[in-house]
Amino acid sequence: MIGERGQAAVELVAGLPALLLVGLVVMQLLAVGYTAVLAGDAAEAGALAIARGGPPEVAARAAIPGWARGGMQVRHAIGAVHVQMRPPHLVPWTGSLLRIHAPAAVAAPGRIGLLP
Repeated sequence: MIGERGQAAVELVAGLPALLLVGLVVMQLLAVGYTAVLAGDAAEAGALAIARGGPPEVAARAAIPGWARGGMQVRHAIGAVHVQMRPPHLVPWTGSLLRIHAPAAVAAPGRIGLLP
């Protein structure tokens, strides 16, 4: 009986780091997915601002929460907006590796059809 209780404690201590690593990877994947949604929303808001004749950068930045605006880059061309964001990094070495890109396009004012 006493040996079985000790065995369970050893298994718990040995398996805990693997469980924590899996949890950290899952949380990082969720952060990347949420950032992709935010980038898509920002690109769409910027494209709609182009359609209304407004500044796409301001609209794109206003469409997402303040904490996510830090690493955000907004580029625009005629009828298109490209947003690039960095997701929060839970694992230190993933900060420079992960980037999310999201494009959106609309018909520019006075033009017919979508332009690249």
